[in-house]
Amino acid sequence: MPRNEPTEGTESWDGEGSARRRKAARYAVPVAVGVVAAATIGLVPAFAGSGSPELPKISAQDLIAKMAKSDVQQLSGTVKVSTDLGLPSLPGGAGGAGAFGGGQGGGGGSAAPQSKLMELASGTHTLRVASDGPEKQRVSILDKAAEYSLVHNGNEVWGYDSGSNTAFHHTAPGNAAHGKRQAPEEVPPGLKNATPQDLAKRALQAAGDTTSVTVDGTAKVAGRDAYQLLIKPKQSASTVGSIRVAVDAEKGVPLKFTLTPKSGGAAAIDVGYTSVDFAKPAASTFSFTPPKGAKVVDGGAADAKAHRPHGKGGAASEGMKAAQDMGGMNVLGKGWTSIATIKGEGSGLPSGKGKDTSKGKGAAGGPAAFLDSIGDTVHGSFGSGKVFSTRLVNALVTDKGTLYVGAVDKQALIDAANAAK
Repeated sequence: MPRNEPTEGTESWDGEGSARRRKAARYAVPVAVGVVAAATIGLVPAFAGSGSPELPKISAQDLIAKMAKSDVQQLSGTVKVSTDLGLPSLPGGAGGAGAFGGGQGGGGGSAAPQSKLMELASGTHTLRVASDGPEKQRVSILDKAAEYSLVHNGNEVWGYDSGSNTAFHHTAPGNAAHGKRQAPEEVPPGLKNATPQDLAKRALQAAGDTTSVTVDGTAKVAGRDAYQLLIKPKQSASTVGSIRVAVDAEKGVPLKFTLTPKSGGAAAIDVGYTSVDFAKPAASTFSFTPPKGAKVVDGGAADAKAHRPHGKGGAASEGMKAAQDMGGMNVLGKGWTSIATIKGEGSGLPSGKGKDTSKGKGAAGGPAAFLDSIGDTVHGSFGSGKVFSTRLVNALVTDKGTLYVGAVDKQALIDAANAAK
C-alpha cells in the first residue's frame, strides 16, 4: 500500500523513557507454534482512504500514551480481513473451499468457535464487530452463502453457523462465593483478536530496545482522521519488516493494523475498519436465541471439568499438557527474535526415502513425499532436520523430533538448534 509522507511530528522512540511508556508497552508479540501462529497472524486489503489529513504534530511517545489512555469500550463496525502467509496447499485441496461447511458432510455442521475462527488464517473475509465493555462482544464472519456469529454476553458464549443451522453454547458456572457471574474462562480468541485494537496491543509489547517506533504520516480510515504509528524491529533475524498502526486522532483507538514481511510484497497481516461507530450498540446485538430447528451443541454447562480455573482443564490446558508431554515448551531469545522450542525424543518427521509409496492413495509419494516437497533439509552441529517456511513464521523440526518455531529466518532457527544441542 502507498505510504504517506511523514508529518513534522515524526519522532523516534526507542523504548527508553517515562513510566507512561512502560504502561503503554505492556503487551507482547507472542511466539506461537503452528496453528496458533496462523490463527493469530492472519488478517490484508488496504483501507486507508485517499488524502492525508492535516493534524497537529505528535510524538510517538505521546501517541502511544494516547492509545493507552483511550477508554473506548463501546463501538460497532465492519472490519475487512485477509491473510497472505504463503502457506503451502495441502494435498487434495484441504483447507480451502467450503469455508462455512454449508451443511455438507457429517462434520461440516459444527459451530464450535475453534474450527470457524481458524478460517481467518487464509483468504479474505468481512467481519461485523460490536462491543459494549468486557462482558459483551459479538463477531460475525460474513460469507456469500452463510454467516457465522460468535456472541459473548455475560457468562454465556454462543456460536451459530447459518449454513448448517448449528449452534454451539457454553455457560460458565456462577461465582457463588462472591455473588457474581463469571464470564467464560475460555472466551474464544476470535472475540479478542478480531480488531486492530487487539493486534496493536500485541505489537506494542515488543516496543523496547529491540524496536524503533515513529509517527509516520496521517491517513483517512473508515472516514476518520488517523495518525500512522510505524513499528520496526531492530533485530536483523526477524522476518517482520514493519507494522503500521493507524490510530484515531480523536479517540486514540487503532483503526487499522498492517504487518509487512521483511521479504516484501503484499502485507501478511492487514486488519482495518471500513466503517466504525462509537455509539453504544443496541442491547439486542448481544442477545441470541437459536432458530427453530437448529441443532444445539452444549460446550460448557454439561462439562464443568472442561472449564476449571487455573488451567486444570479445557482446551487451553490440553494444549499445555500436550507441550508438557513432548518435553515442555521453552522460549529462547527475546523481542522479535524469540523462538519457541519443544524438545522431542526419538525421530523427527517421517521420510519417504527407501519406501515404496506407489501403492498409496492421494498425492504421489504419500505424506512423507509431501513433507519433503515443502520442507528444506538443513544440517548443523545439532544434526539434520527440516525447515518449513511461510512468509512470516518458520519452523525447524530436527531429526530427534525437537521443534523450533518463530517469526525469524532459517539461520536463526539453525543457530538456536546448534546452541541447544
